[in-house]
Amino acid sequence: MAYSVVFAAAINGNKAELVEVETDISSGLPIFQIVGYLAAEVKESTQRVRTAIKALGLRLPPRRILVNISPATIRKRGPAFDLPIVATVLCALGELPEALLENVLIIGEIGLDGSVKGVTGVLAMLIEAKKRGLARCVIPRDNYEEARLLTDLKVVVIDHIEELKTVLSEEPEVSQKLRLPRKRPSTVTDFRDISGQEMAKRALEIAVSGGHNLLMIGPPGGGKTLLAKSIPSILPALSEEEILELTSIYSIAGSLSKDRPHIYERPFRSVNHTATSTAILGGGTFPRAGEATLAHRGVLFLDELTEFRKGVLECLREPLEEKQILLIRQQNTYLFPADFLLVGACNPCPCGNYPDRNLCQCTEVEISHYLRRLSDPFLDRMDISIQVPKVPIEELQKKERGKPSATYRKRVLACLRRQEKRYQSEGLIRNGNLQIRQIKKYCGLSPAGEALMAQAYDRLDLTVRSYHKVLKVARTIADLDGCEKIEEAHLLEALGYRLNLKQADEGVRV
Repeated sequence: MAYSVVFAAAINGNKAELVEVETDISSGLPIFQIVGYLAAEVKESTQRVRTAIKALGLRLPPRRILVNISPATIRKRGPAFDLPIVATVLCALGELPEALLENVLIIGEIGLDGSVKGVTGVLAMLIEAKKRGLARCVIPRDNYEEARLLTDLKVVVIDHIEELKTVLSEEPEVSQKLRLPRKRPSTVTDFRDISGQEMAKRALEIAVSGGHNLLMIGPPGGGKTLLAKSIPSILPALSEEEILELTSIYSIAGSLSKDRPHIYERPFRSVNHTATSTAILGGGTFPRAGEATLAHRGVLFLDELTEFRKGVLECLREPLEEKQILLIRQQNTYLFPADFLLVGACNPCPCGNYPDRNLCQCTEVEISHYLRRLSDPFLDRMDISIQVPKVPIEELQKKERGKPSATYRKRVLACLRRQEKRYQSEGLIRNGNLQIRQIKKYCGLSPAGEALMAQAYDRLDLTVRSYHKVLKVARTIADLDGCEKIEEAHLLEALGYRLNLKQADEGVRV
């Protein structure tokens, strides 16, 4: 009778959990069985392990071989358990010293020839191993670049199962700090390449500075999509903690590759209107991250907003408030991060030409029905709503270019530093995340400002939520101007960004 055990890791939603792989070889009917709440790909590991061990010139004895992956309450999925199973089987056979597997994490898929292949979610697994203080981690060479994001962790890489004894015996190298490139890709659209649309650029600057959701309404070809795609050019750089967090998310989602082993830029996710709620929020029998989570710390862009199914947009309401997605399944509860900037764009009517009545033939009923695809509760969560008109020919023919994104980004960074300093005791960074208690503390108005808001509350038919959003946007505008107090001009500009779709054709403004 022989027994051995080693640590492995299972992906559970958006995190990794350490599990134990234990193998027992005893007398009985010759059988090789793996148990422990397994998915089909883990059960298939028996055939891969049997053939890979044969490639070493060894044969499994005609005995009862039982592999248990515990705890049995966690669902095990994916091929990452192949290598730890091989390690425990070899140890139980006496081919590998038991002491070498103590306090060790082993991850990897194996081929029939014994080669070790990369798997998804390695970074999340290593983060958990570091928290648990494991002595060392054995990972596939394909995942090494991903693992280099972690410092002070003893990691060794492996190419073939015949190297197991060697890599477990030698002293592992302690991972060093990895320096990532900070140069922005040349494919990002610069503000100076966009003709006109100064008001829209100003709205983008405010939205990014304070983390305010933005809606753009205008005719086709006015530049809404181009404006949205220029947002990455003014976004602040990711911190080291954010790089680690995002790379872990993308690793679990299987969105990393050899050419792109790290996420060092804020994500910009553009979603087609045919997307389902599961594609955006995530889900499935064993929940995986959706576009909202993949846009975490970045931008989620929904073009042709009115073409999305209403239920898909409504499911975004809670994540926009809570900055996370809670998925409940019968056996577990999964929490996914979803702190993103939502940017939407749509036409003003079915044909897209309203209010130019020379081109637009849509009836008032058709226009109203078209805009009603966006519910009031959803629109209430858009901090800034603007019209993006057709660009005049004079703007297109101008020889001089507009201000570059670098100018706007400099102002954005200064504004963010101001907010970070103000909210250092609150655990916040951006004005867009202020709660009601904090709004009263940091967004106080002068008597004239309070009178203006009282007037706007009735004329613009503001809700309590939109009232608070106006104050948060005004706070960001004041920060961009370097003012500690919200002035009347800041409030007027913030109110100007509350475009009410029900009143848009009447041109209502404060």
